[in-house]
Amino acid sequence: MDKVQNAANYVSETVKGAVSTGSKEANKEVAKDSNASIGTRAGAAKDAVGDKFDEQKHDASADVHKEAAKH
Repeated sequence: MDKVQNAANYVSETVKGAVSTGSKEANKEVAKDSNASIGTRAGAAKDAVGDKFDEQKHDASADVHKEAAKH
């Protein structure tokens, strides 16, 4: 049962990591958009940093679950 739970957690964390990656990339594009206001650009840059942190957290967690599912 633990293998199944770890596999499910691996999939969940992988999806969450992918969502964070997509959000990070979208925020980076907004931050680079010269047509956006400085406040919007600054907010997007801040959000991109947070998304990068979330992406790394989810990817690391996915790796842990993947290894646990192997055993």
